[in-house]
Formats: sequence, structure tokens, C-alpha cells
Amino acid sequence: MEPGRRILLLSGARLSALAAMAAAGATLAGSEPARGQPGGQARARGGAGQPSPGALNGAGYPFSLGVASGSPLPTSVVLWTRILYDPFNAAAMPPLAMAVRWEVAHDEAFRSIAARGNALAAPELAHSVHVDVAGLEPGRWYWYRFMLGDAVSPVGRTRTAPAPDSMPAALKLAVASCQHWEFGSYAAHRHIAAAAPDLVAFLGDYIYEWGAYQRQHPGRAVRSDESYTLEQYRARYAQYKSDADLQAAHRAAPWILTWDDHEVANDYAADRDERLSATFAARRAAAYQAYYEHQPIRLTLQGGGYGTLRMHQRYDWGRLARFHVLDNRQHRAPQACTVGRGGSSSVYWRACAELRDPAREMLGRGQQRWLEQGLKESTARWNILAQQTLMAGGSQVPLVNGEAGRYWTDGWDGYPAARQRLYDALQGSGAANPLVLSGDVHTFYAAELTRDGRRPAGAGNPVLATEFCGTSITSGSRAQARTLQYVDMNPQLKYGRSDKRGYMLFDIGPERSRVQFLGLDDVRNPASPIATLASFTVPNSKMGSGLIKSATFN
Repeated sequence: MEPGRRILLLSGARLSALAAMAAAGATLAGSEPARGQPGGQARARGGAGQPSPGALNGAGYPFSLGVASGSPLPTSVVLWTRILYDPFNAAAMPPLAMAVRWEVAHDEAFRSIAARGNALAAPELAHSVHVDVAGLEPGRWYWYRFMLGDAVSPVGRTRTAPAPDSMPAALKLAVASCQHWEFGSYAAHRHIAAAAPDLVAFLGDYIYEWGAYQRQHPGRAVRSDESYTLEQYRARYAQYKSDADLQAAHRAAPWILTWDDHEVANDYAADRDERLSATFAARRAAAYQAYYEHQPIRLTLQGGGYGTLRMHQRYDWGRLARFHVLDNRQHRAPQACTVGRGGSSSVYWRACAELRDPAREMLGRGQQRWLEQGLKESTARWNILAQQTLMAGGSQVPLVNGEAGRYWTDGWDGYPAARQRLYDALQGSGAANPLVLSGDVHTFYAAELTRDGRRPAGAGNPVLATEFCGTSITSGSRAQARTLQYVDMNPQLKYGRSDKRGYMLFDIGPERSRVQFLGLDDVRNPASPIATLASFTVPNSKMGSGLIKSATFN
């Protein structure tokens, strides 16, 4: 960031007030119709006194970034859109608030309206709209849309979580992460939409903040320099969300999301970036506000602090699954053994005393306590930790003659004491069937997690959880030969595949969970087919007893 540049960010109080105003105006079917919605009939035109969008902006479609839904609870779900006529020219938007109408229906044709209302698209929030629709029925599908003037948005499909005391027969879950715009097409999102999942979990790196990349694929250049300001982050989200395949995946099902580093800056840790910039707090606040403006999430501020959002959330899918969605970025200690800079490195265990410091945190104490409580109280058949990066321990070099190895400091290997505290929570809680879902490293991995990752599982080193790490939507990875060497060096890892881009698809039932690793034929081709590279089945069992029972490799 240039010295002295002002960043205009909303205070926590102002952000909360605007979000509350934007969510106002909901009306459930059968109750008093919202203003401008007489007789319970859908109305596509603006109410009296509302400025005509065409008069404010001479051309363009106001829903150019599509629609999305997320954060599903048994009786509510968050709907999202952003009013933007041209994804590449936000400056042309009028500095006026707009009244947007929304509808939720029991059917795709909108013959039976479940809820409708008005929402405010305020310029202070980039004309984004977040509607937390309450009073819905548990465990059912709905269709939704937005309207501004004569314009009607694409129709999205969403659903509520099942009733708390129910045991659903199945949950189809898609898991994705890491979608660097310049590294290829979003064909994987097209396949996610076609799979018609019940839920999508996105585990971070939704955008990349960097400027233009030298080896970009044709037609996939970013249109701005590296993001530092609120306007730059907004522009980057607009470019990413202009993609038709990403929009299709958002329309197909509700999403639950967490972030990683590139939503802000590469390898940042809490309030510190790689450059140890004095202005990083303002940059992070800008990035966090832009994240909220572009995702279907509820606004939860942490202690009213400057630019802080609570990202760790809990979602129950009846008694079938409990999702513990973690934030590995905002509360962590700085990476170990950096000299005069921030960010990550690869260090030898014996040469880095800081790496062994038992006080260093990955989740922070508050989030750690929250996780421990959620695990202890869980009665779910499956406990799913949805988080950013590979949890399985892994030395970067062969372990010879008792050498303790070399480890990457940005992942869980850089926070071994914090990882042991998490393992203590898993083992001490008695939570059933822990599954860890991961992203970040752009590689498919299957792993059985043990306290000592340097030794095979067995007596004195039991399996505590199963981990499945997904590859990236587009972002590049290392050569497959190196990945195979890494798997061979680390006994927790049972499978690794780094040469394919794609996503993970889970079929979770009361008696077993099955995951497919799905890889594109060619990430450069928007029409690329996709194929199952490997699949794994985990039976319902007590923690530590034979977790991965079967596997298929193609």
C-alpha cells in the first residue's frame, strides 16, 4: 500500500447497522404482505418512489454477479446478490441505495411463495444484499430470486438443514478450494453444479490478491494490480464472480465457507503479513469487509474490533453430521523462525526452537475452547472439521538416523503444540467419527491422523481421525513424482495426487461415508470432462478402529 493512502472502512457499529437495514422487510407467506407486494402476488416492478435502475445506469444487467445462498440452519438460510451492472466498471454504479425485492418459493416456477420481502443494496456495502430468511421448514429445498425494477435475477436453489432430532439418510457434500483465476477455467464448478449436492463447503482462497501472473492462461488475466484497498478487493471479487461456472455452482446449493490467506495476503498470520507492513491492519480490514460483501454469510463481529469477523461457525445436519468450521488465519501466532520478515519457510525441527514452543496457537484460545465444547456436546454420527490446510504431519525430507525432519511452517506442521491440543480435544471429547476436510496445498491426500506422524499407526499411536484433503479448482501444485516421495516419507499419508485439478464429493450416511477425488482432464478447457481418480470408504465406528476400510484407485 502506498504510504499515507486512506482506506475508508466501516466501523463495526456502522457495518452492523447497515447489515440490519439490508435484512429488514421479510414477509412469510400467509402473513402481512411486504410493502409493494399486494395480494400476495409476486411483483417484478419497483415500488412507488424507487428510482428506476435504467435511469440510474443507462445499460447493463444488475445481477451480473449472479446469486448465492449459504449458512443453512433448520429454519433459515442466507441469500446473497450484489447489484452491479458491469463487473469490470464498479465506478459507474450510482452512489445511491436501492430497494431490492426477493422471493423464496416451494417450487422452481414460483407458484407457491414461502417468503418475500425487500432488502437494501447500500453503496457502503458495494450494493451487496444479504437476506437471512427465517421461518422456513427444516430439511427441504427452496428456490429464490431477486428483483430490481424490471430485472429479475437468475433463480437459485437452496435448502435448509434437517431438523435437529432427525437422522437424514444421506448428505451429498461437495468440497472445493483454491481457485486462482489465471491458472485455468472453472470447469470443476460446472461439474459441482451438475452433481446437484445438498451442500458445498469451500475451504479458502476464493480469490487471489496478487497482480497479473506471468504464466496466465489465455483469456484469464486479472484486470487490476495487487489488491490493497477496499475498491481493489471488490474489483477482484467482481471479476471472479463474473464466471458462469462459479455462478452455476452457487445457484445449485447452499454453501458454507471459510477463508485462507489469499483473501487477504499470501501467508499472513493474524495481524502480520510477509513484509511486516505498518499498514497491514487497514489492508486486512478492507479485505475482510470485501469478503463479507461477496459471500452468503451472516455478519458476526468479534468484540467490536477494527475489521474483525468471526469465521468459526457450527452447522448441524440433523443428527447425521456436525460441521465445525474453523478459522486458521485470524488468530494464529506468527510463523516460526522468520528473521526480519513474516510468512512461511521450511525449517529443521532441531534448528528452530520457536517451532517447539508449546504456547504457540493456530486457532487461538477462544476458538480452541469453542471447538472443545462443540465436540463434547456433539451427538452427531459424524463430526466434520472443515478447515484450511493439511493437518497430517509430514517431513519435507527423509527421516534418517532419528533426525526429526524439516517442516513447512505455514501449515499445521508449523504449529505442532496447537495440533496436539486439537488431538487432545478429539480424543477427550468422545465425539464420533471425526473427519477432517482440508485444502490449501492443491493436492488430493487421504490420511489417518495419529499423534506421532513419524511412526505408523498402532499400539501407543492410535488413529484419531481420518483426513481428506482436496486439490485446487485451478491453482497449481508440485510435480506428482515429488508428491509420491512425500507420501512414502510420511506414514500418516495413504494417498497423494497433485497433477489434477478438481474437487471432492462425499456421500455421507449413517453407516458409512464415501468420498470421491474427482480430477479434470484439462483445467485449461472450460468443457473438460472429469473422472474419479480415487475413492475411499470410512465406516461408522468408534474412533481409532480401522478408519479407511476400502479404497479404489483409477
